[in-house]
Amino acid sequence: MDIDSIAVAAETEVSLEGIDFIASGNQYLTFTLGQEHYGVDILCVREIRGWDKPTLIPNSPSYVKGVVNLRGLIVPIIDLRVRFQVGEASYNPTTVVIVLALDDEQGSRTMGYVVDAVSDVLNAEDDEIKKAPLFQANVSPDYVEGIVNVGNDVVTILSTEALQRLENENNE
Repeated sequence: MDIDSIAVAAETEVSLEGIDFIASGNQYLTFTLGQEHYGVDILCVREIRGWDKPTLIPNSPSYVKGVVNLRGLIVPIIDLRVRFQVGEASYNPTTVVIVLALDDEQGSRTMGYVVDAVSDVLNAEDDEIKKAPLFQANVSPDYVEGIVNVGNDVVTILSTEALQRLENENNE
């Protein structure tokens, strides 16, 4: 390619008309805990990290695994498998920590949640999100925003506001 064709290529306008970059509805990062599928609002996801053993915190509940230093920010790590009593809390190559940035009246907080594996991004319209039945055993209804049918599977959408309260539950 010569200099003239590079200049012509640089001046060529590319039309992006008709391309939908932002999906309508809601997007959720889905993950597994044991054999169950869950999702959280993707707008709250700050990053996904591989499992590294955190620094332990003395006298903390069993589901609080410790804290990690995330670029100068101390982030508590909560194992959702232990907290919700879903599956075995084993740490293997697919085990990840989903780091969520959560806002409340006291400001922004960053917390990490251990899950078995990250699955996919789920697009769901408001009318596809159904109210969760009250008999859902593993996770208290307080943590559930709703459920979505995806093929033969059901994805439980967790409330990020309720997840934020997990760290302080035993302290109340």
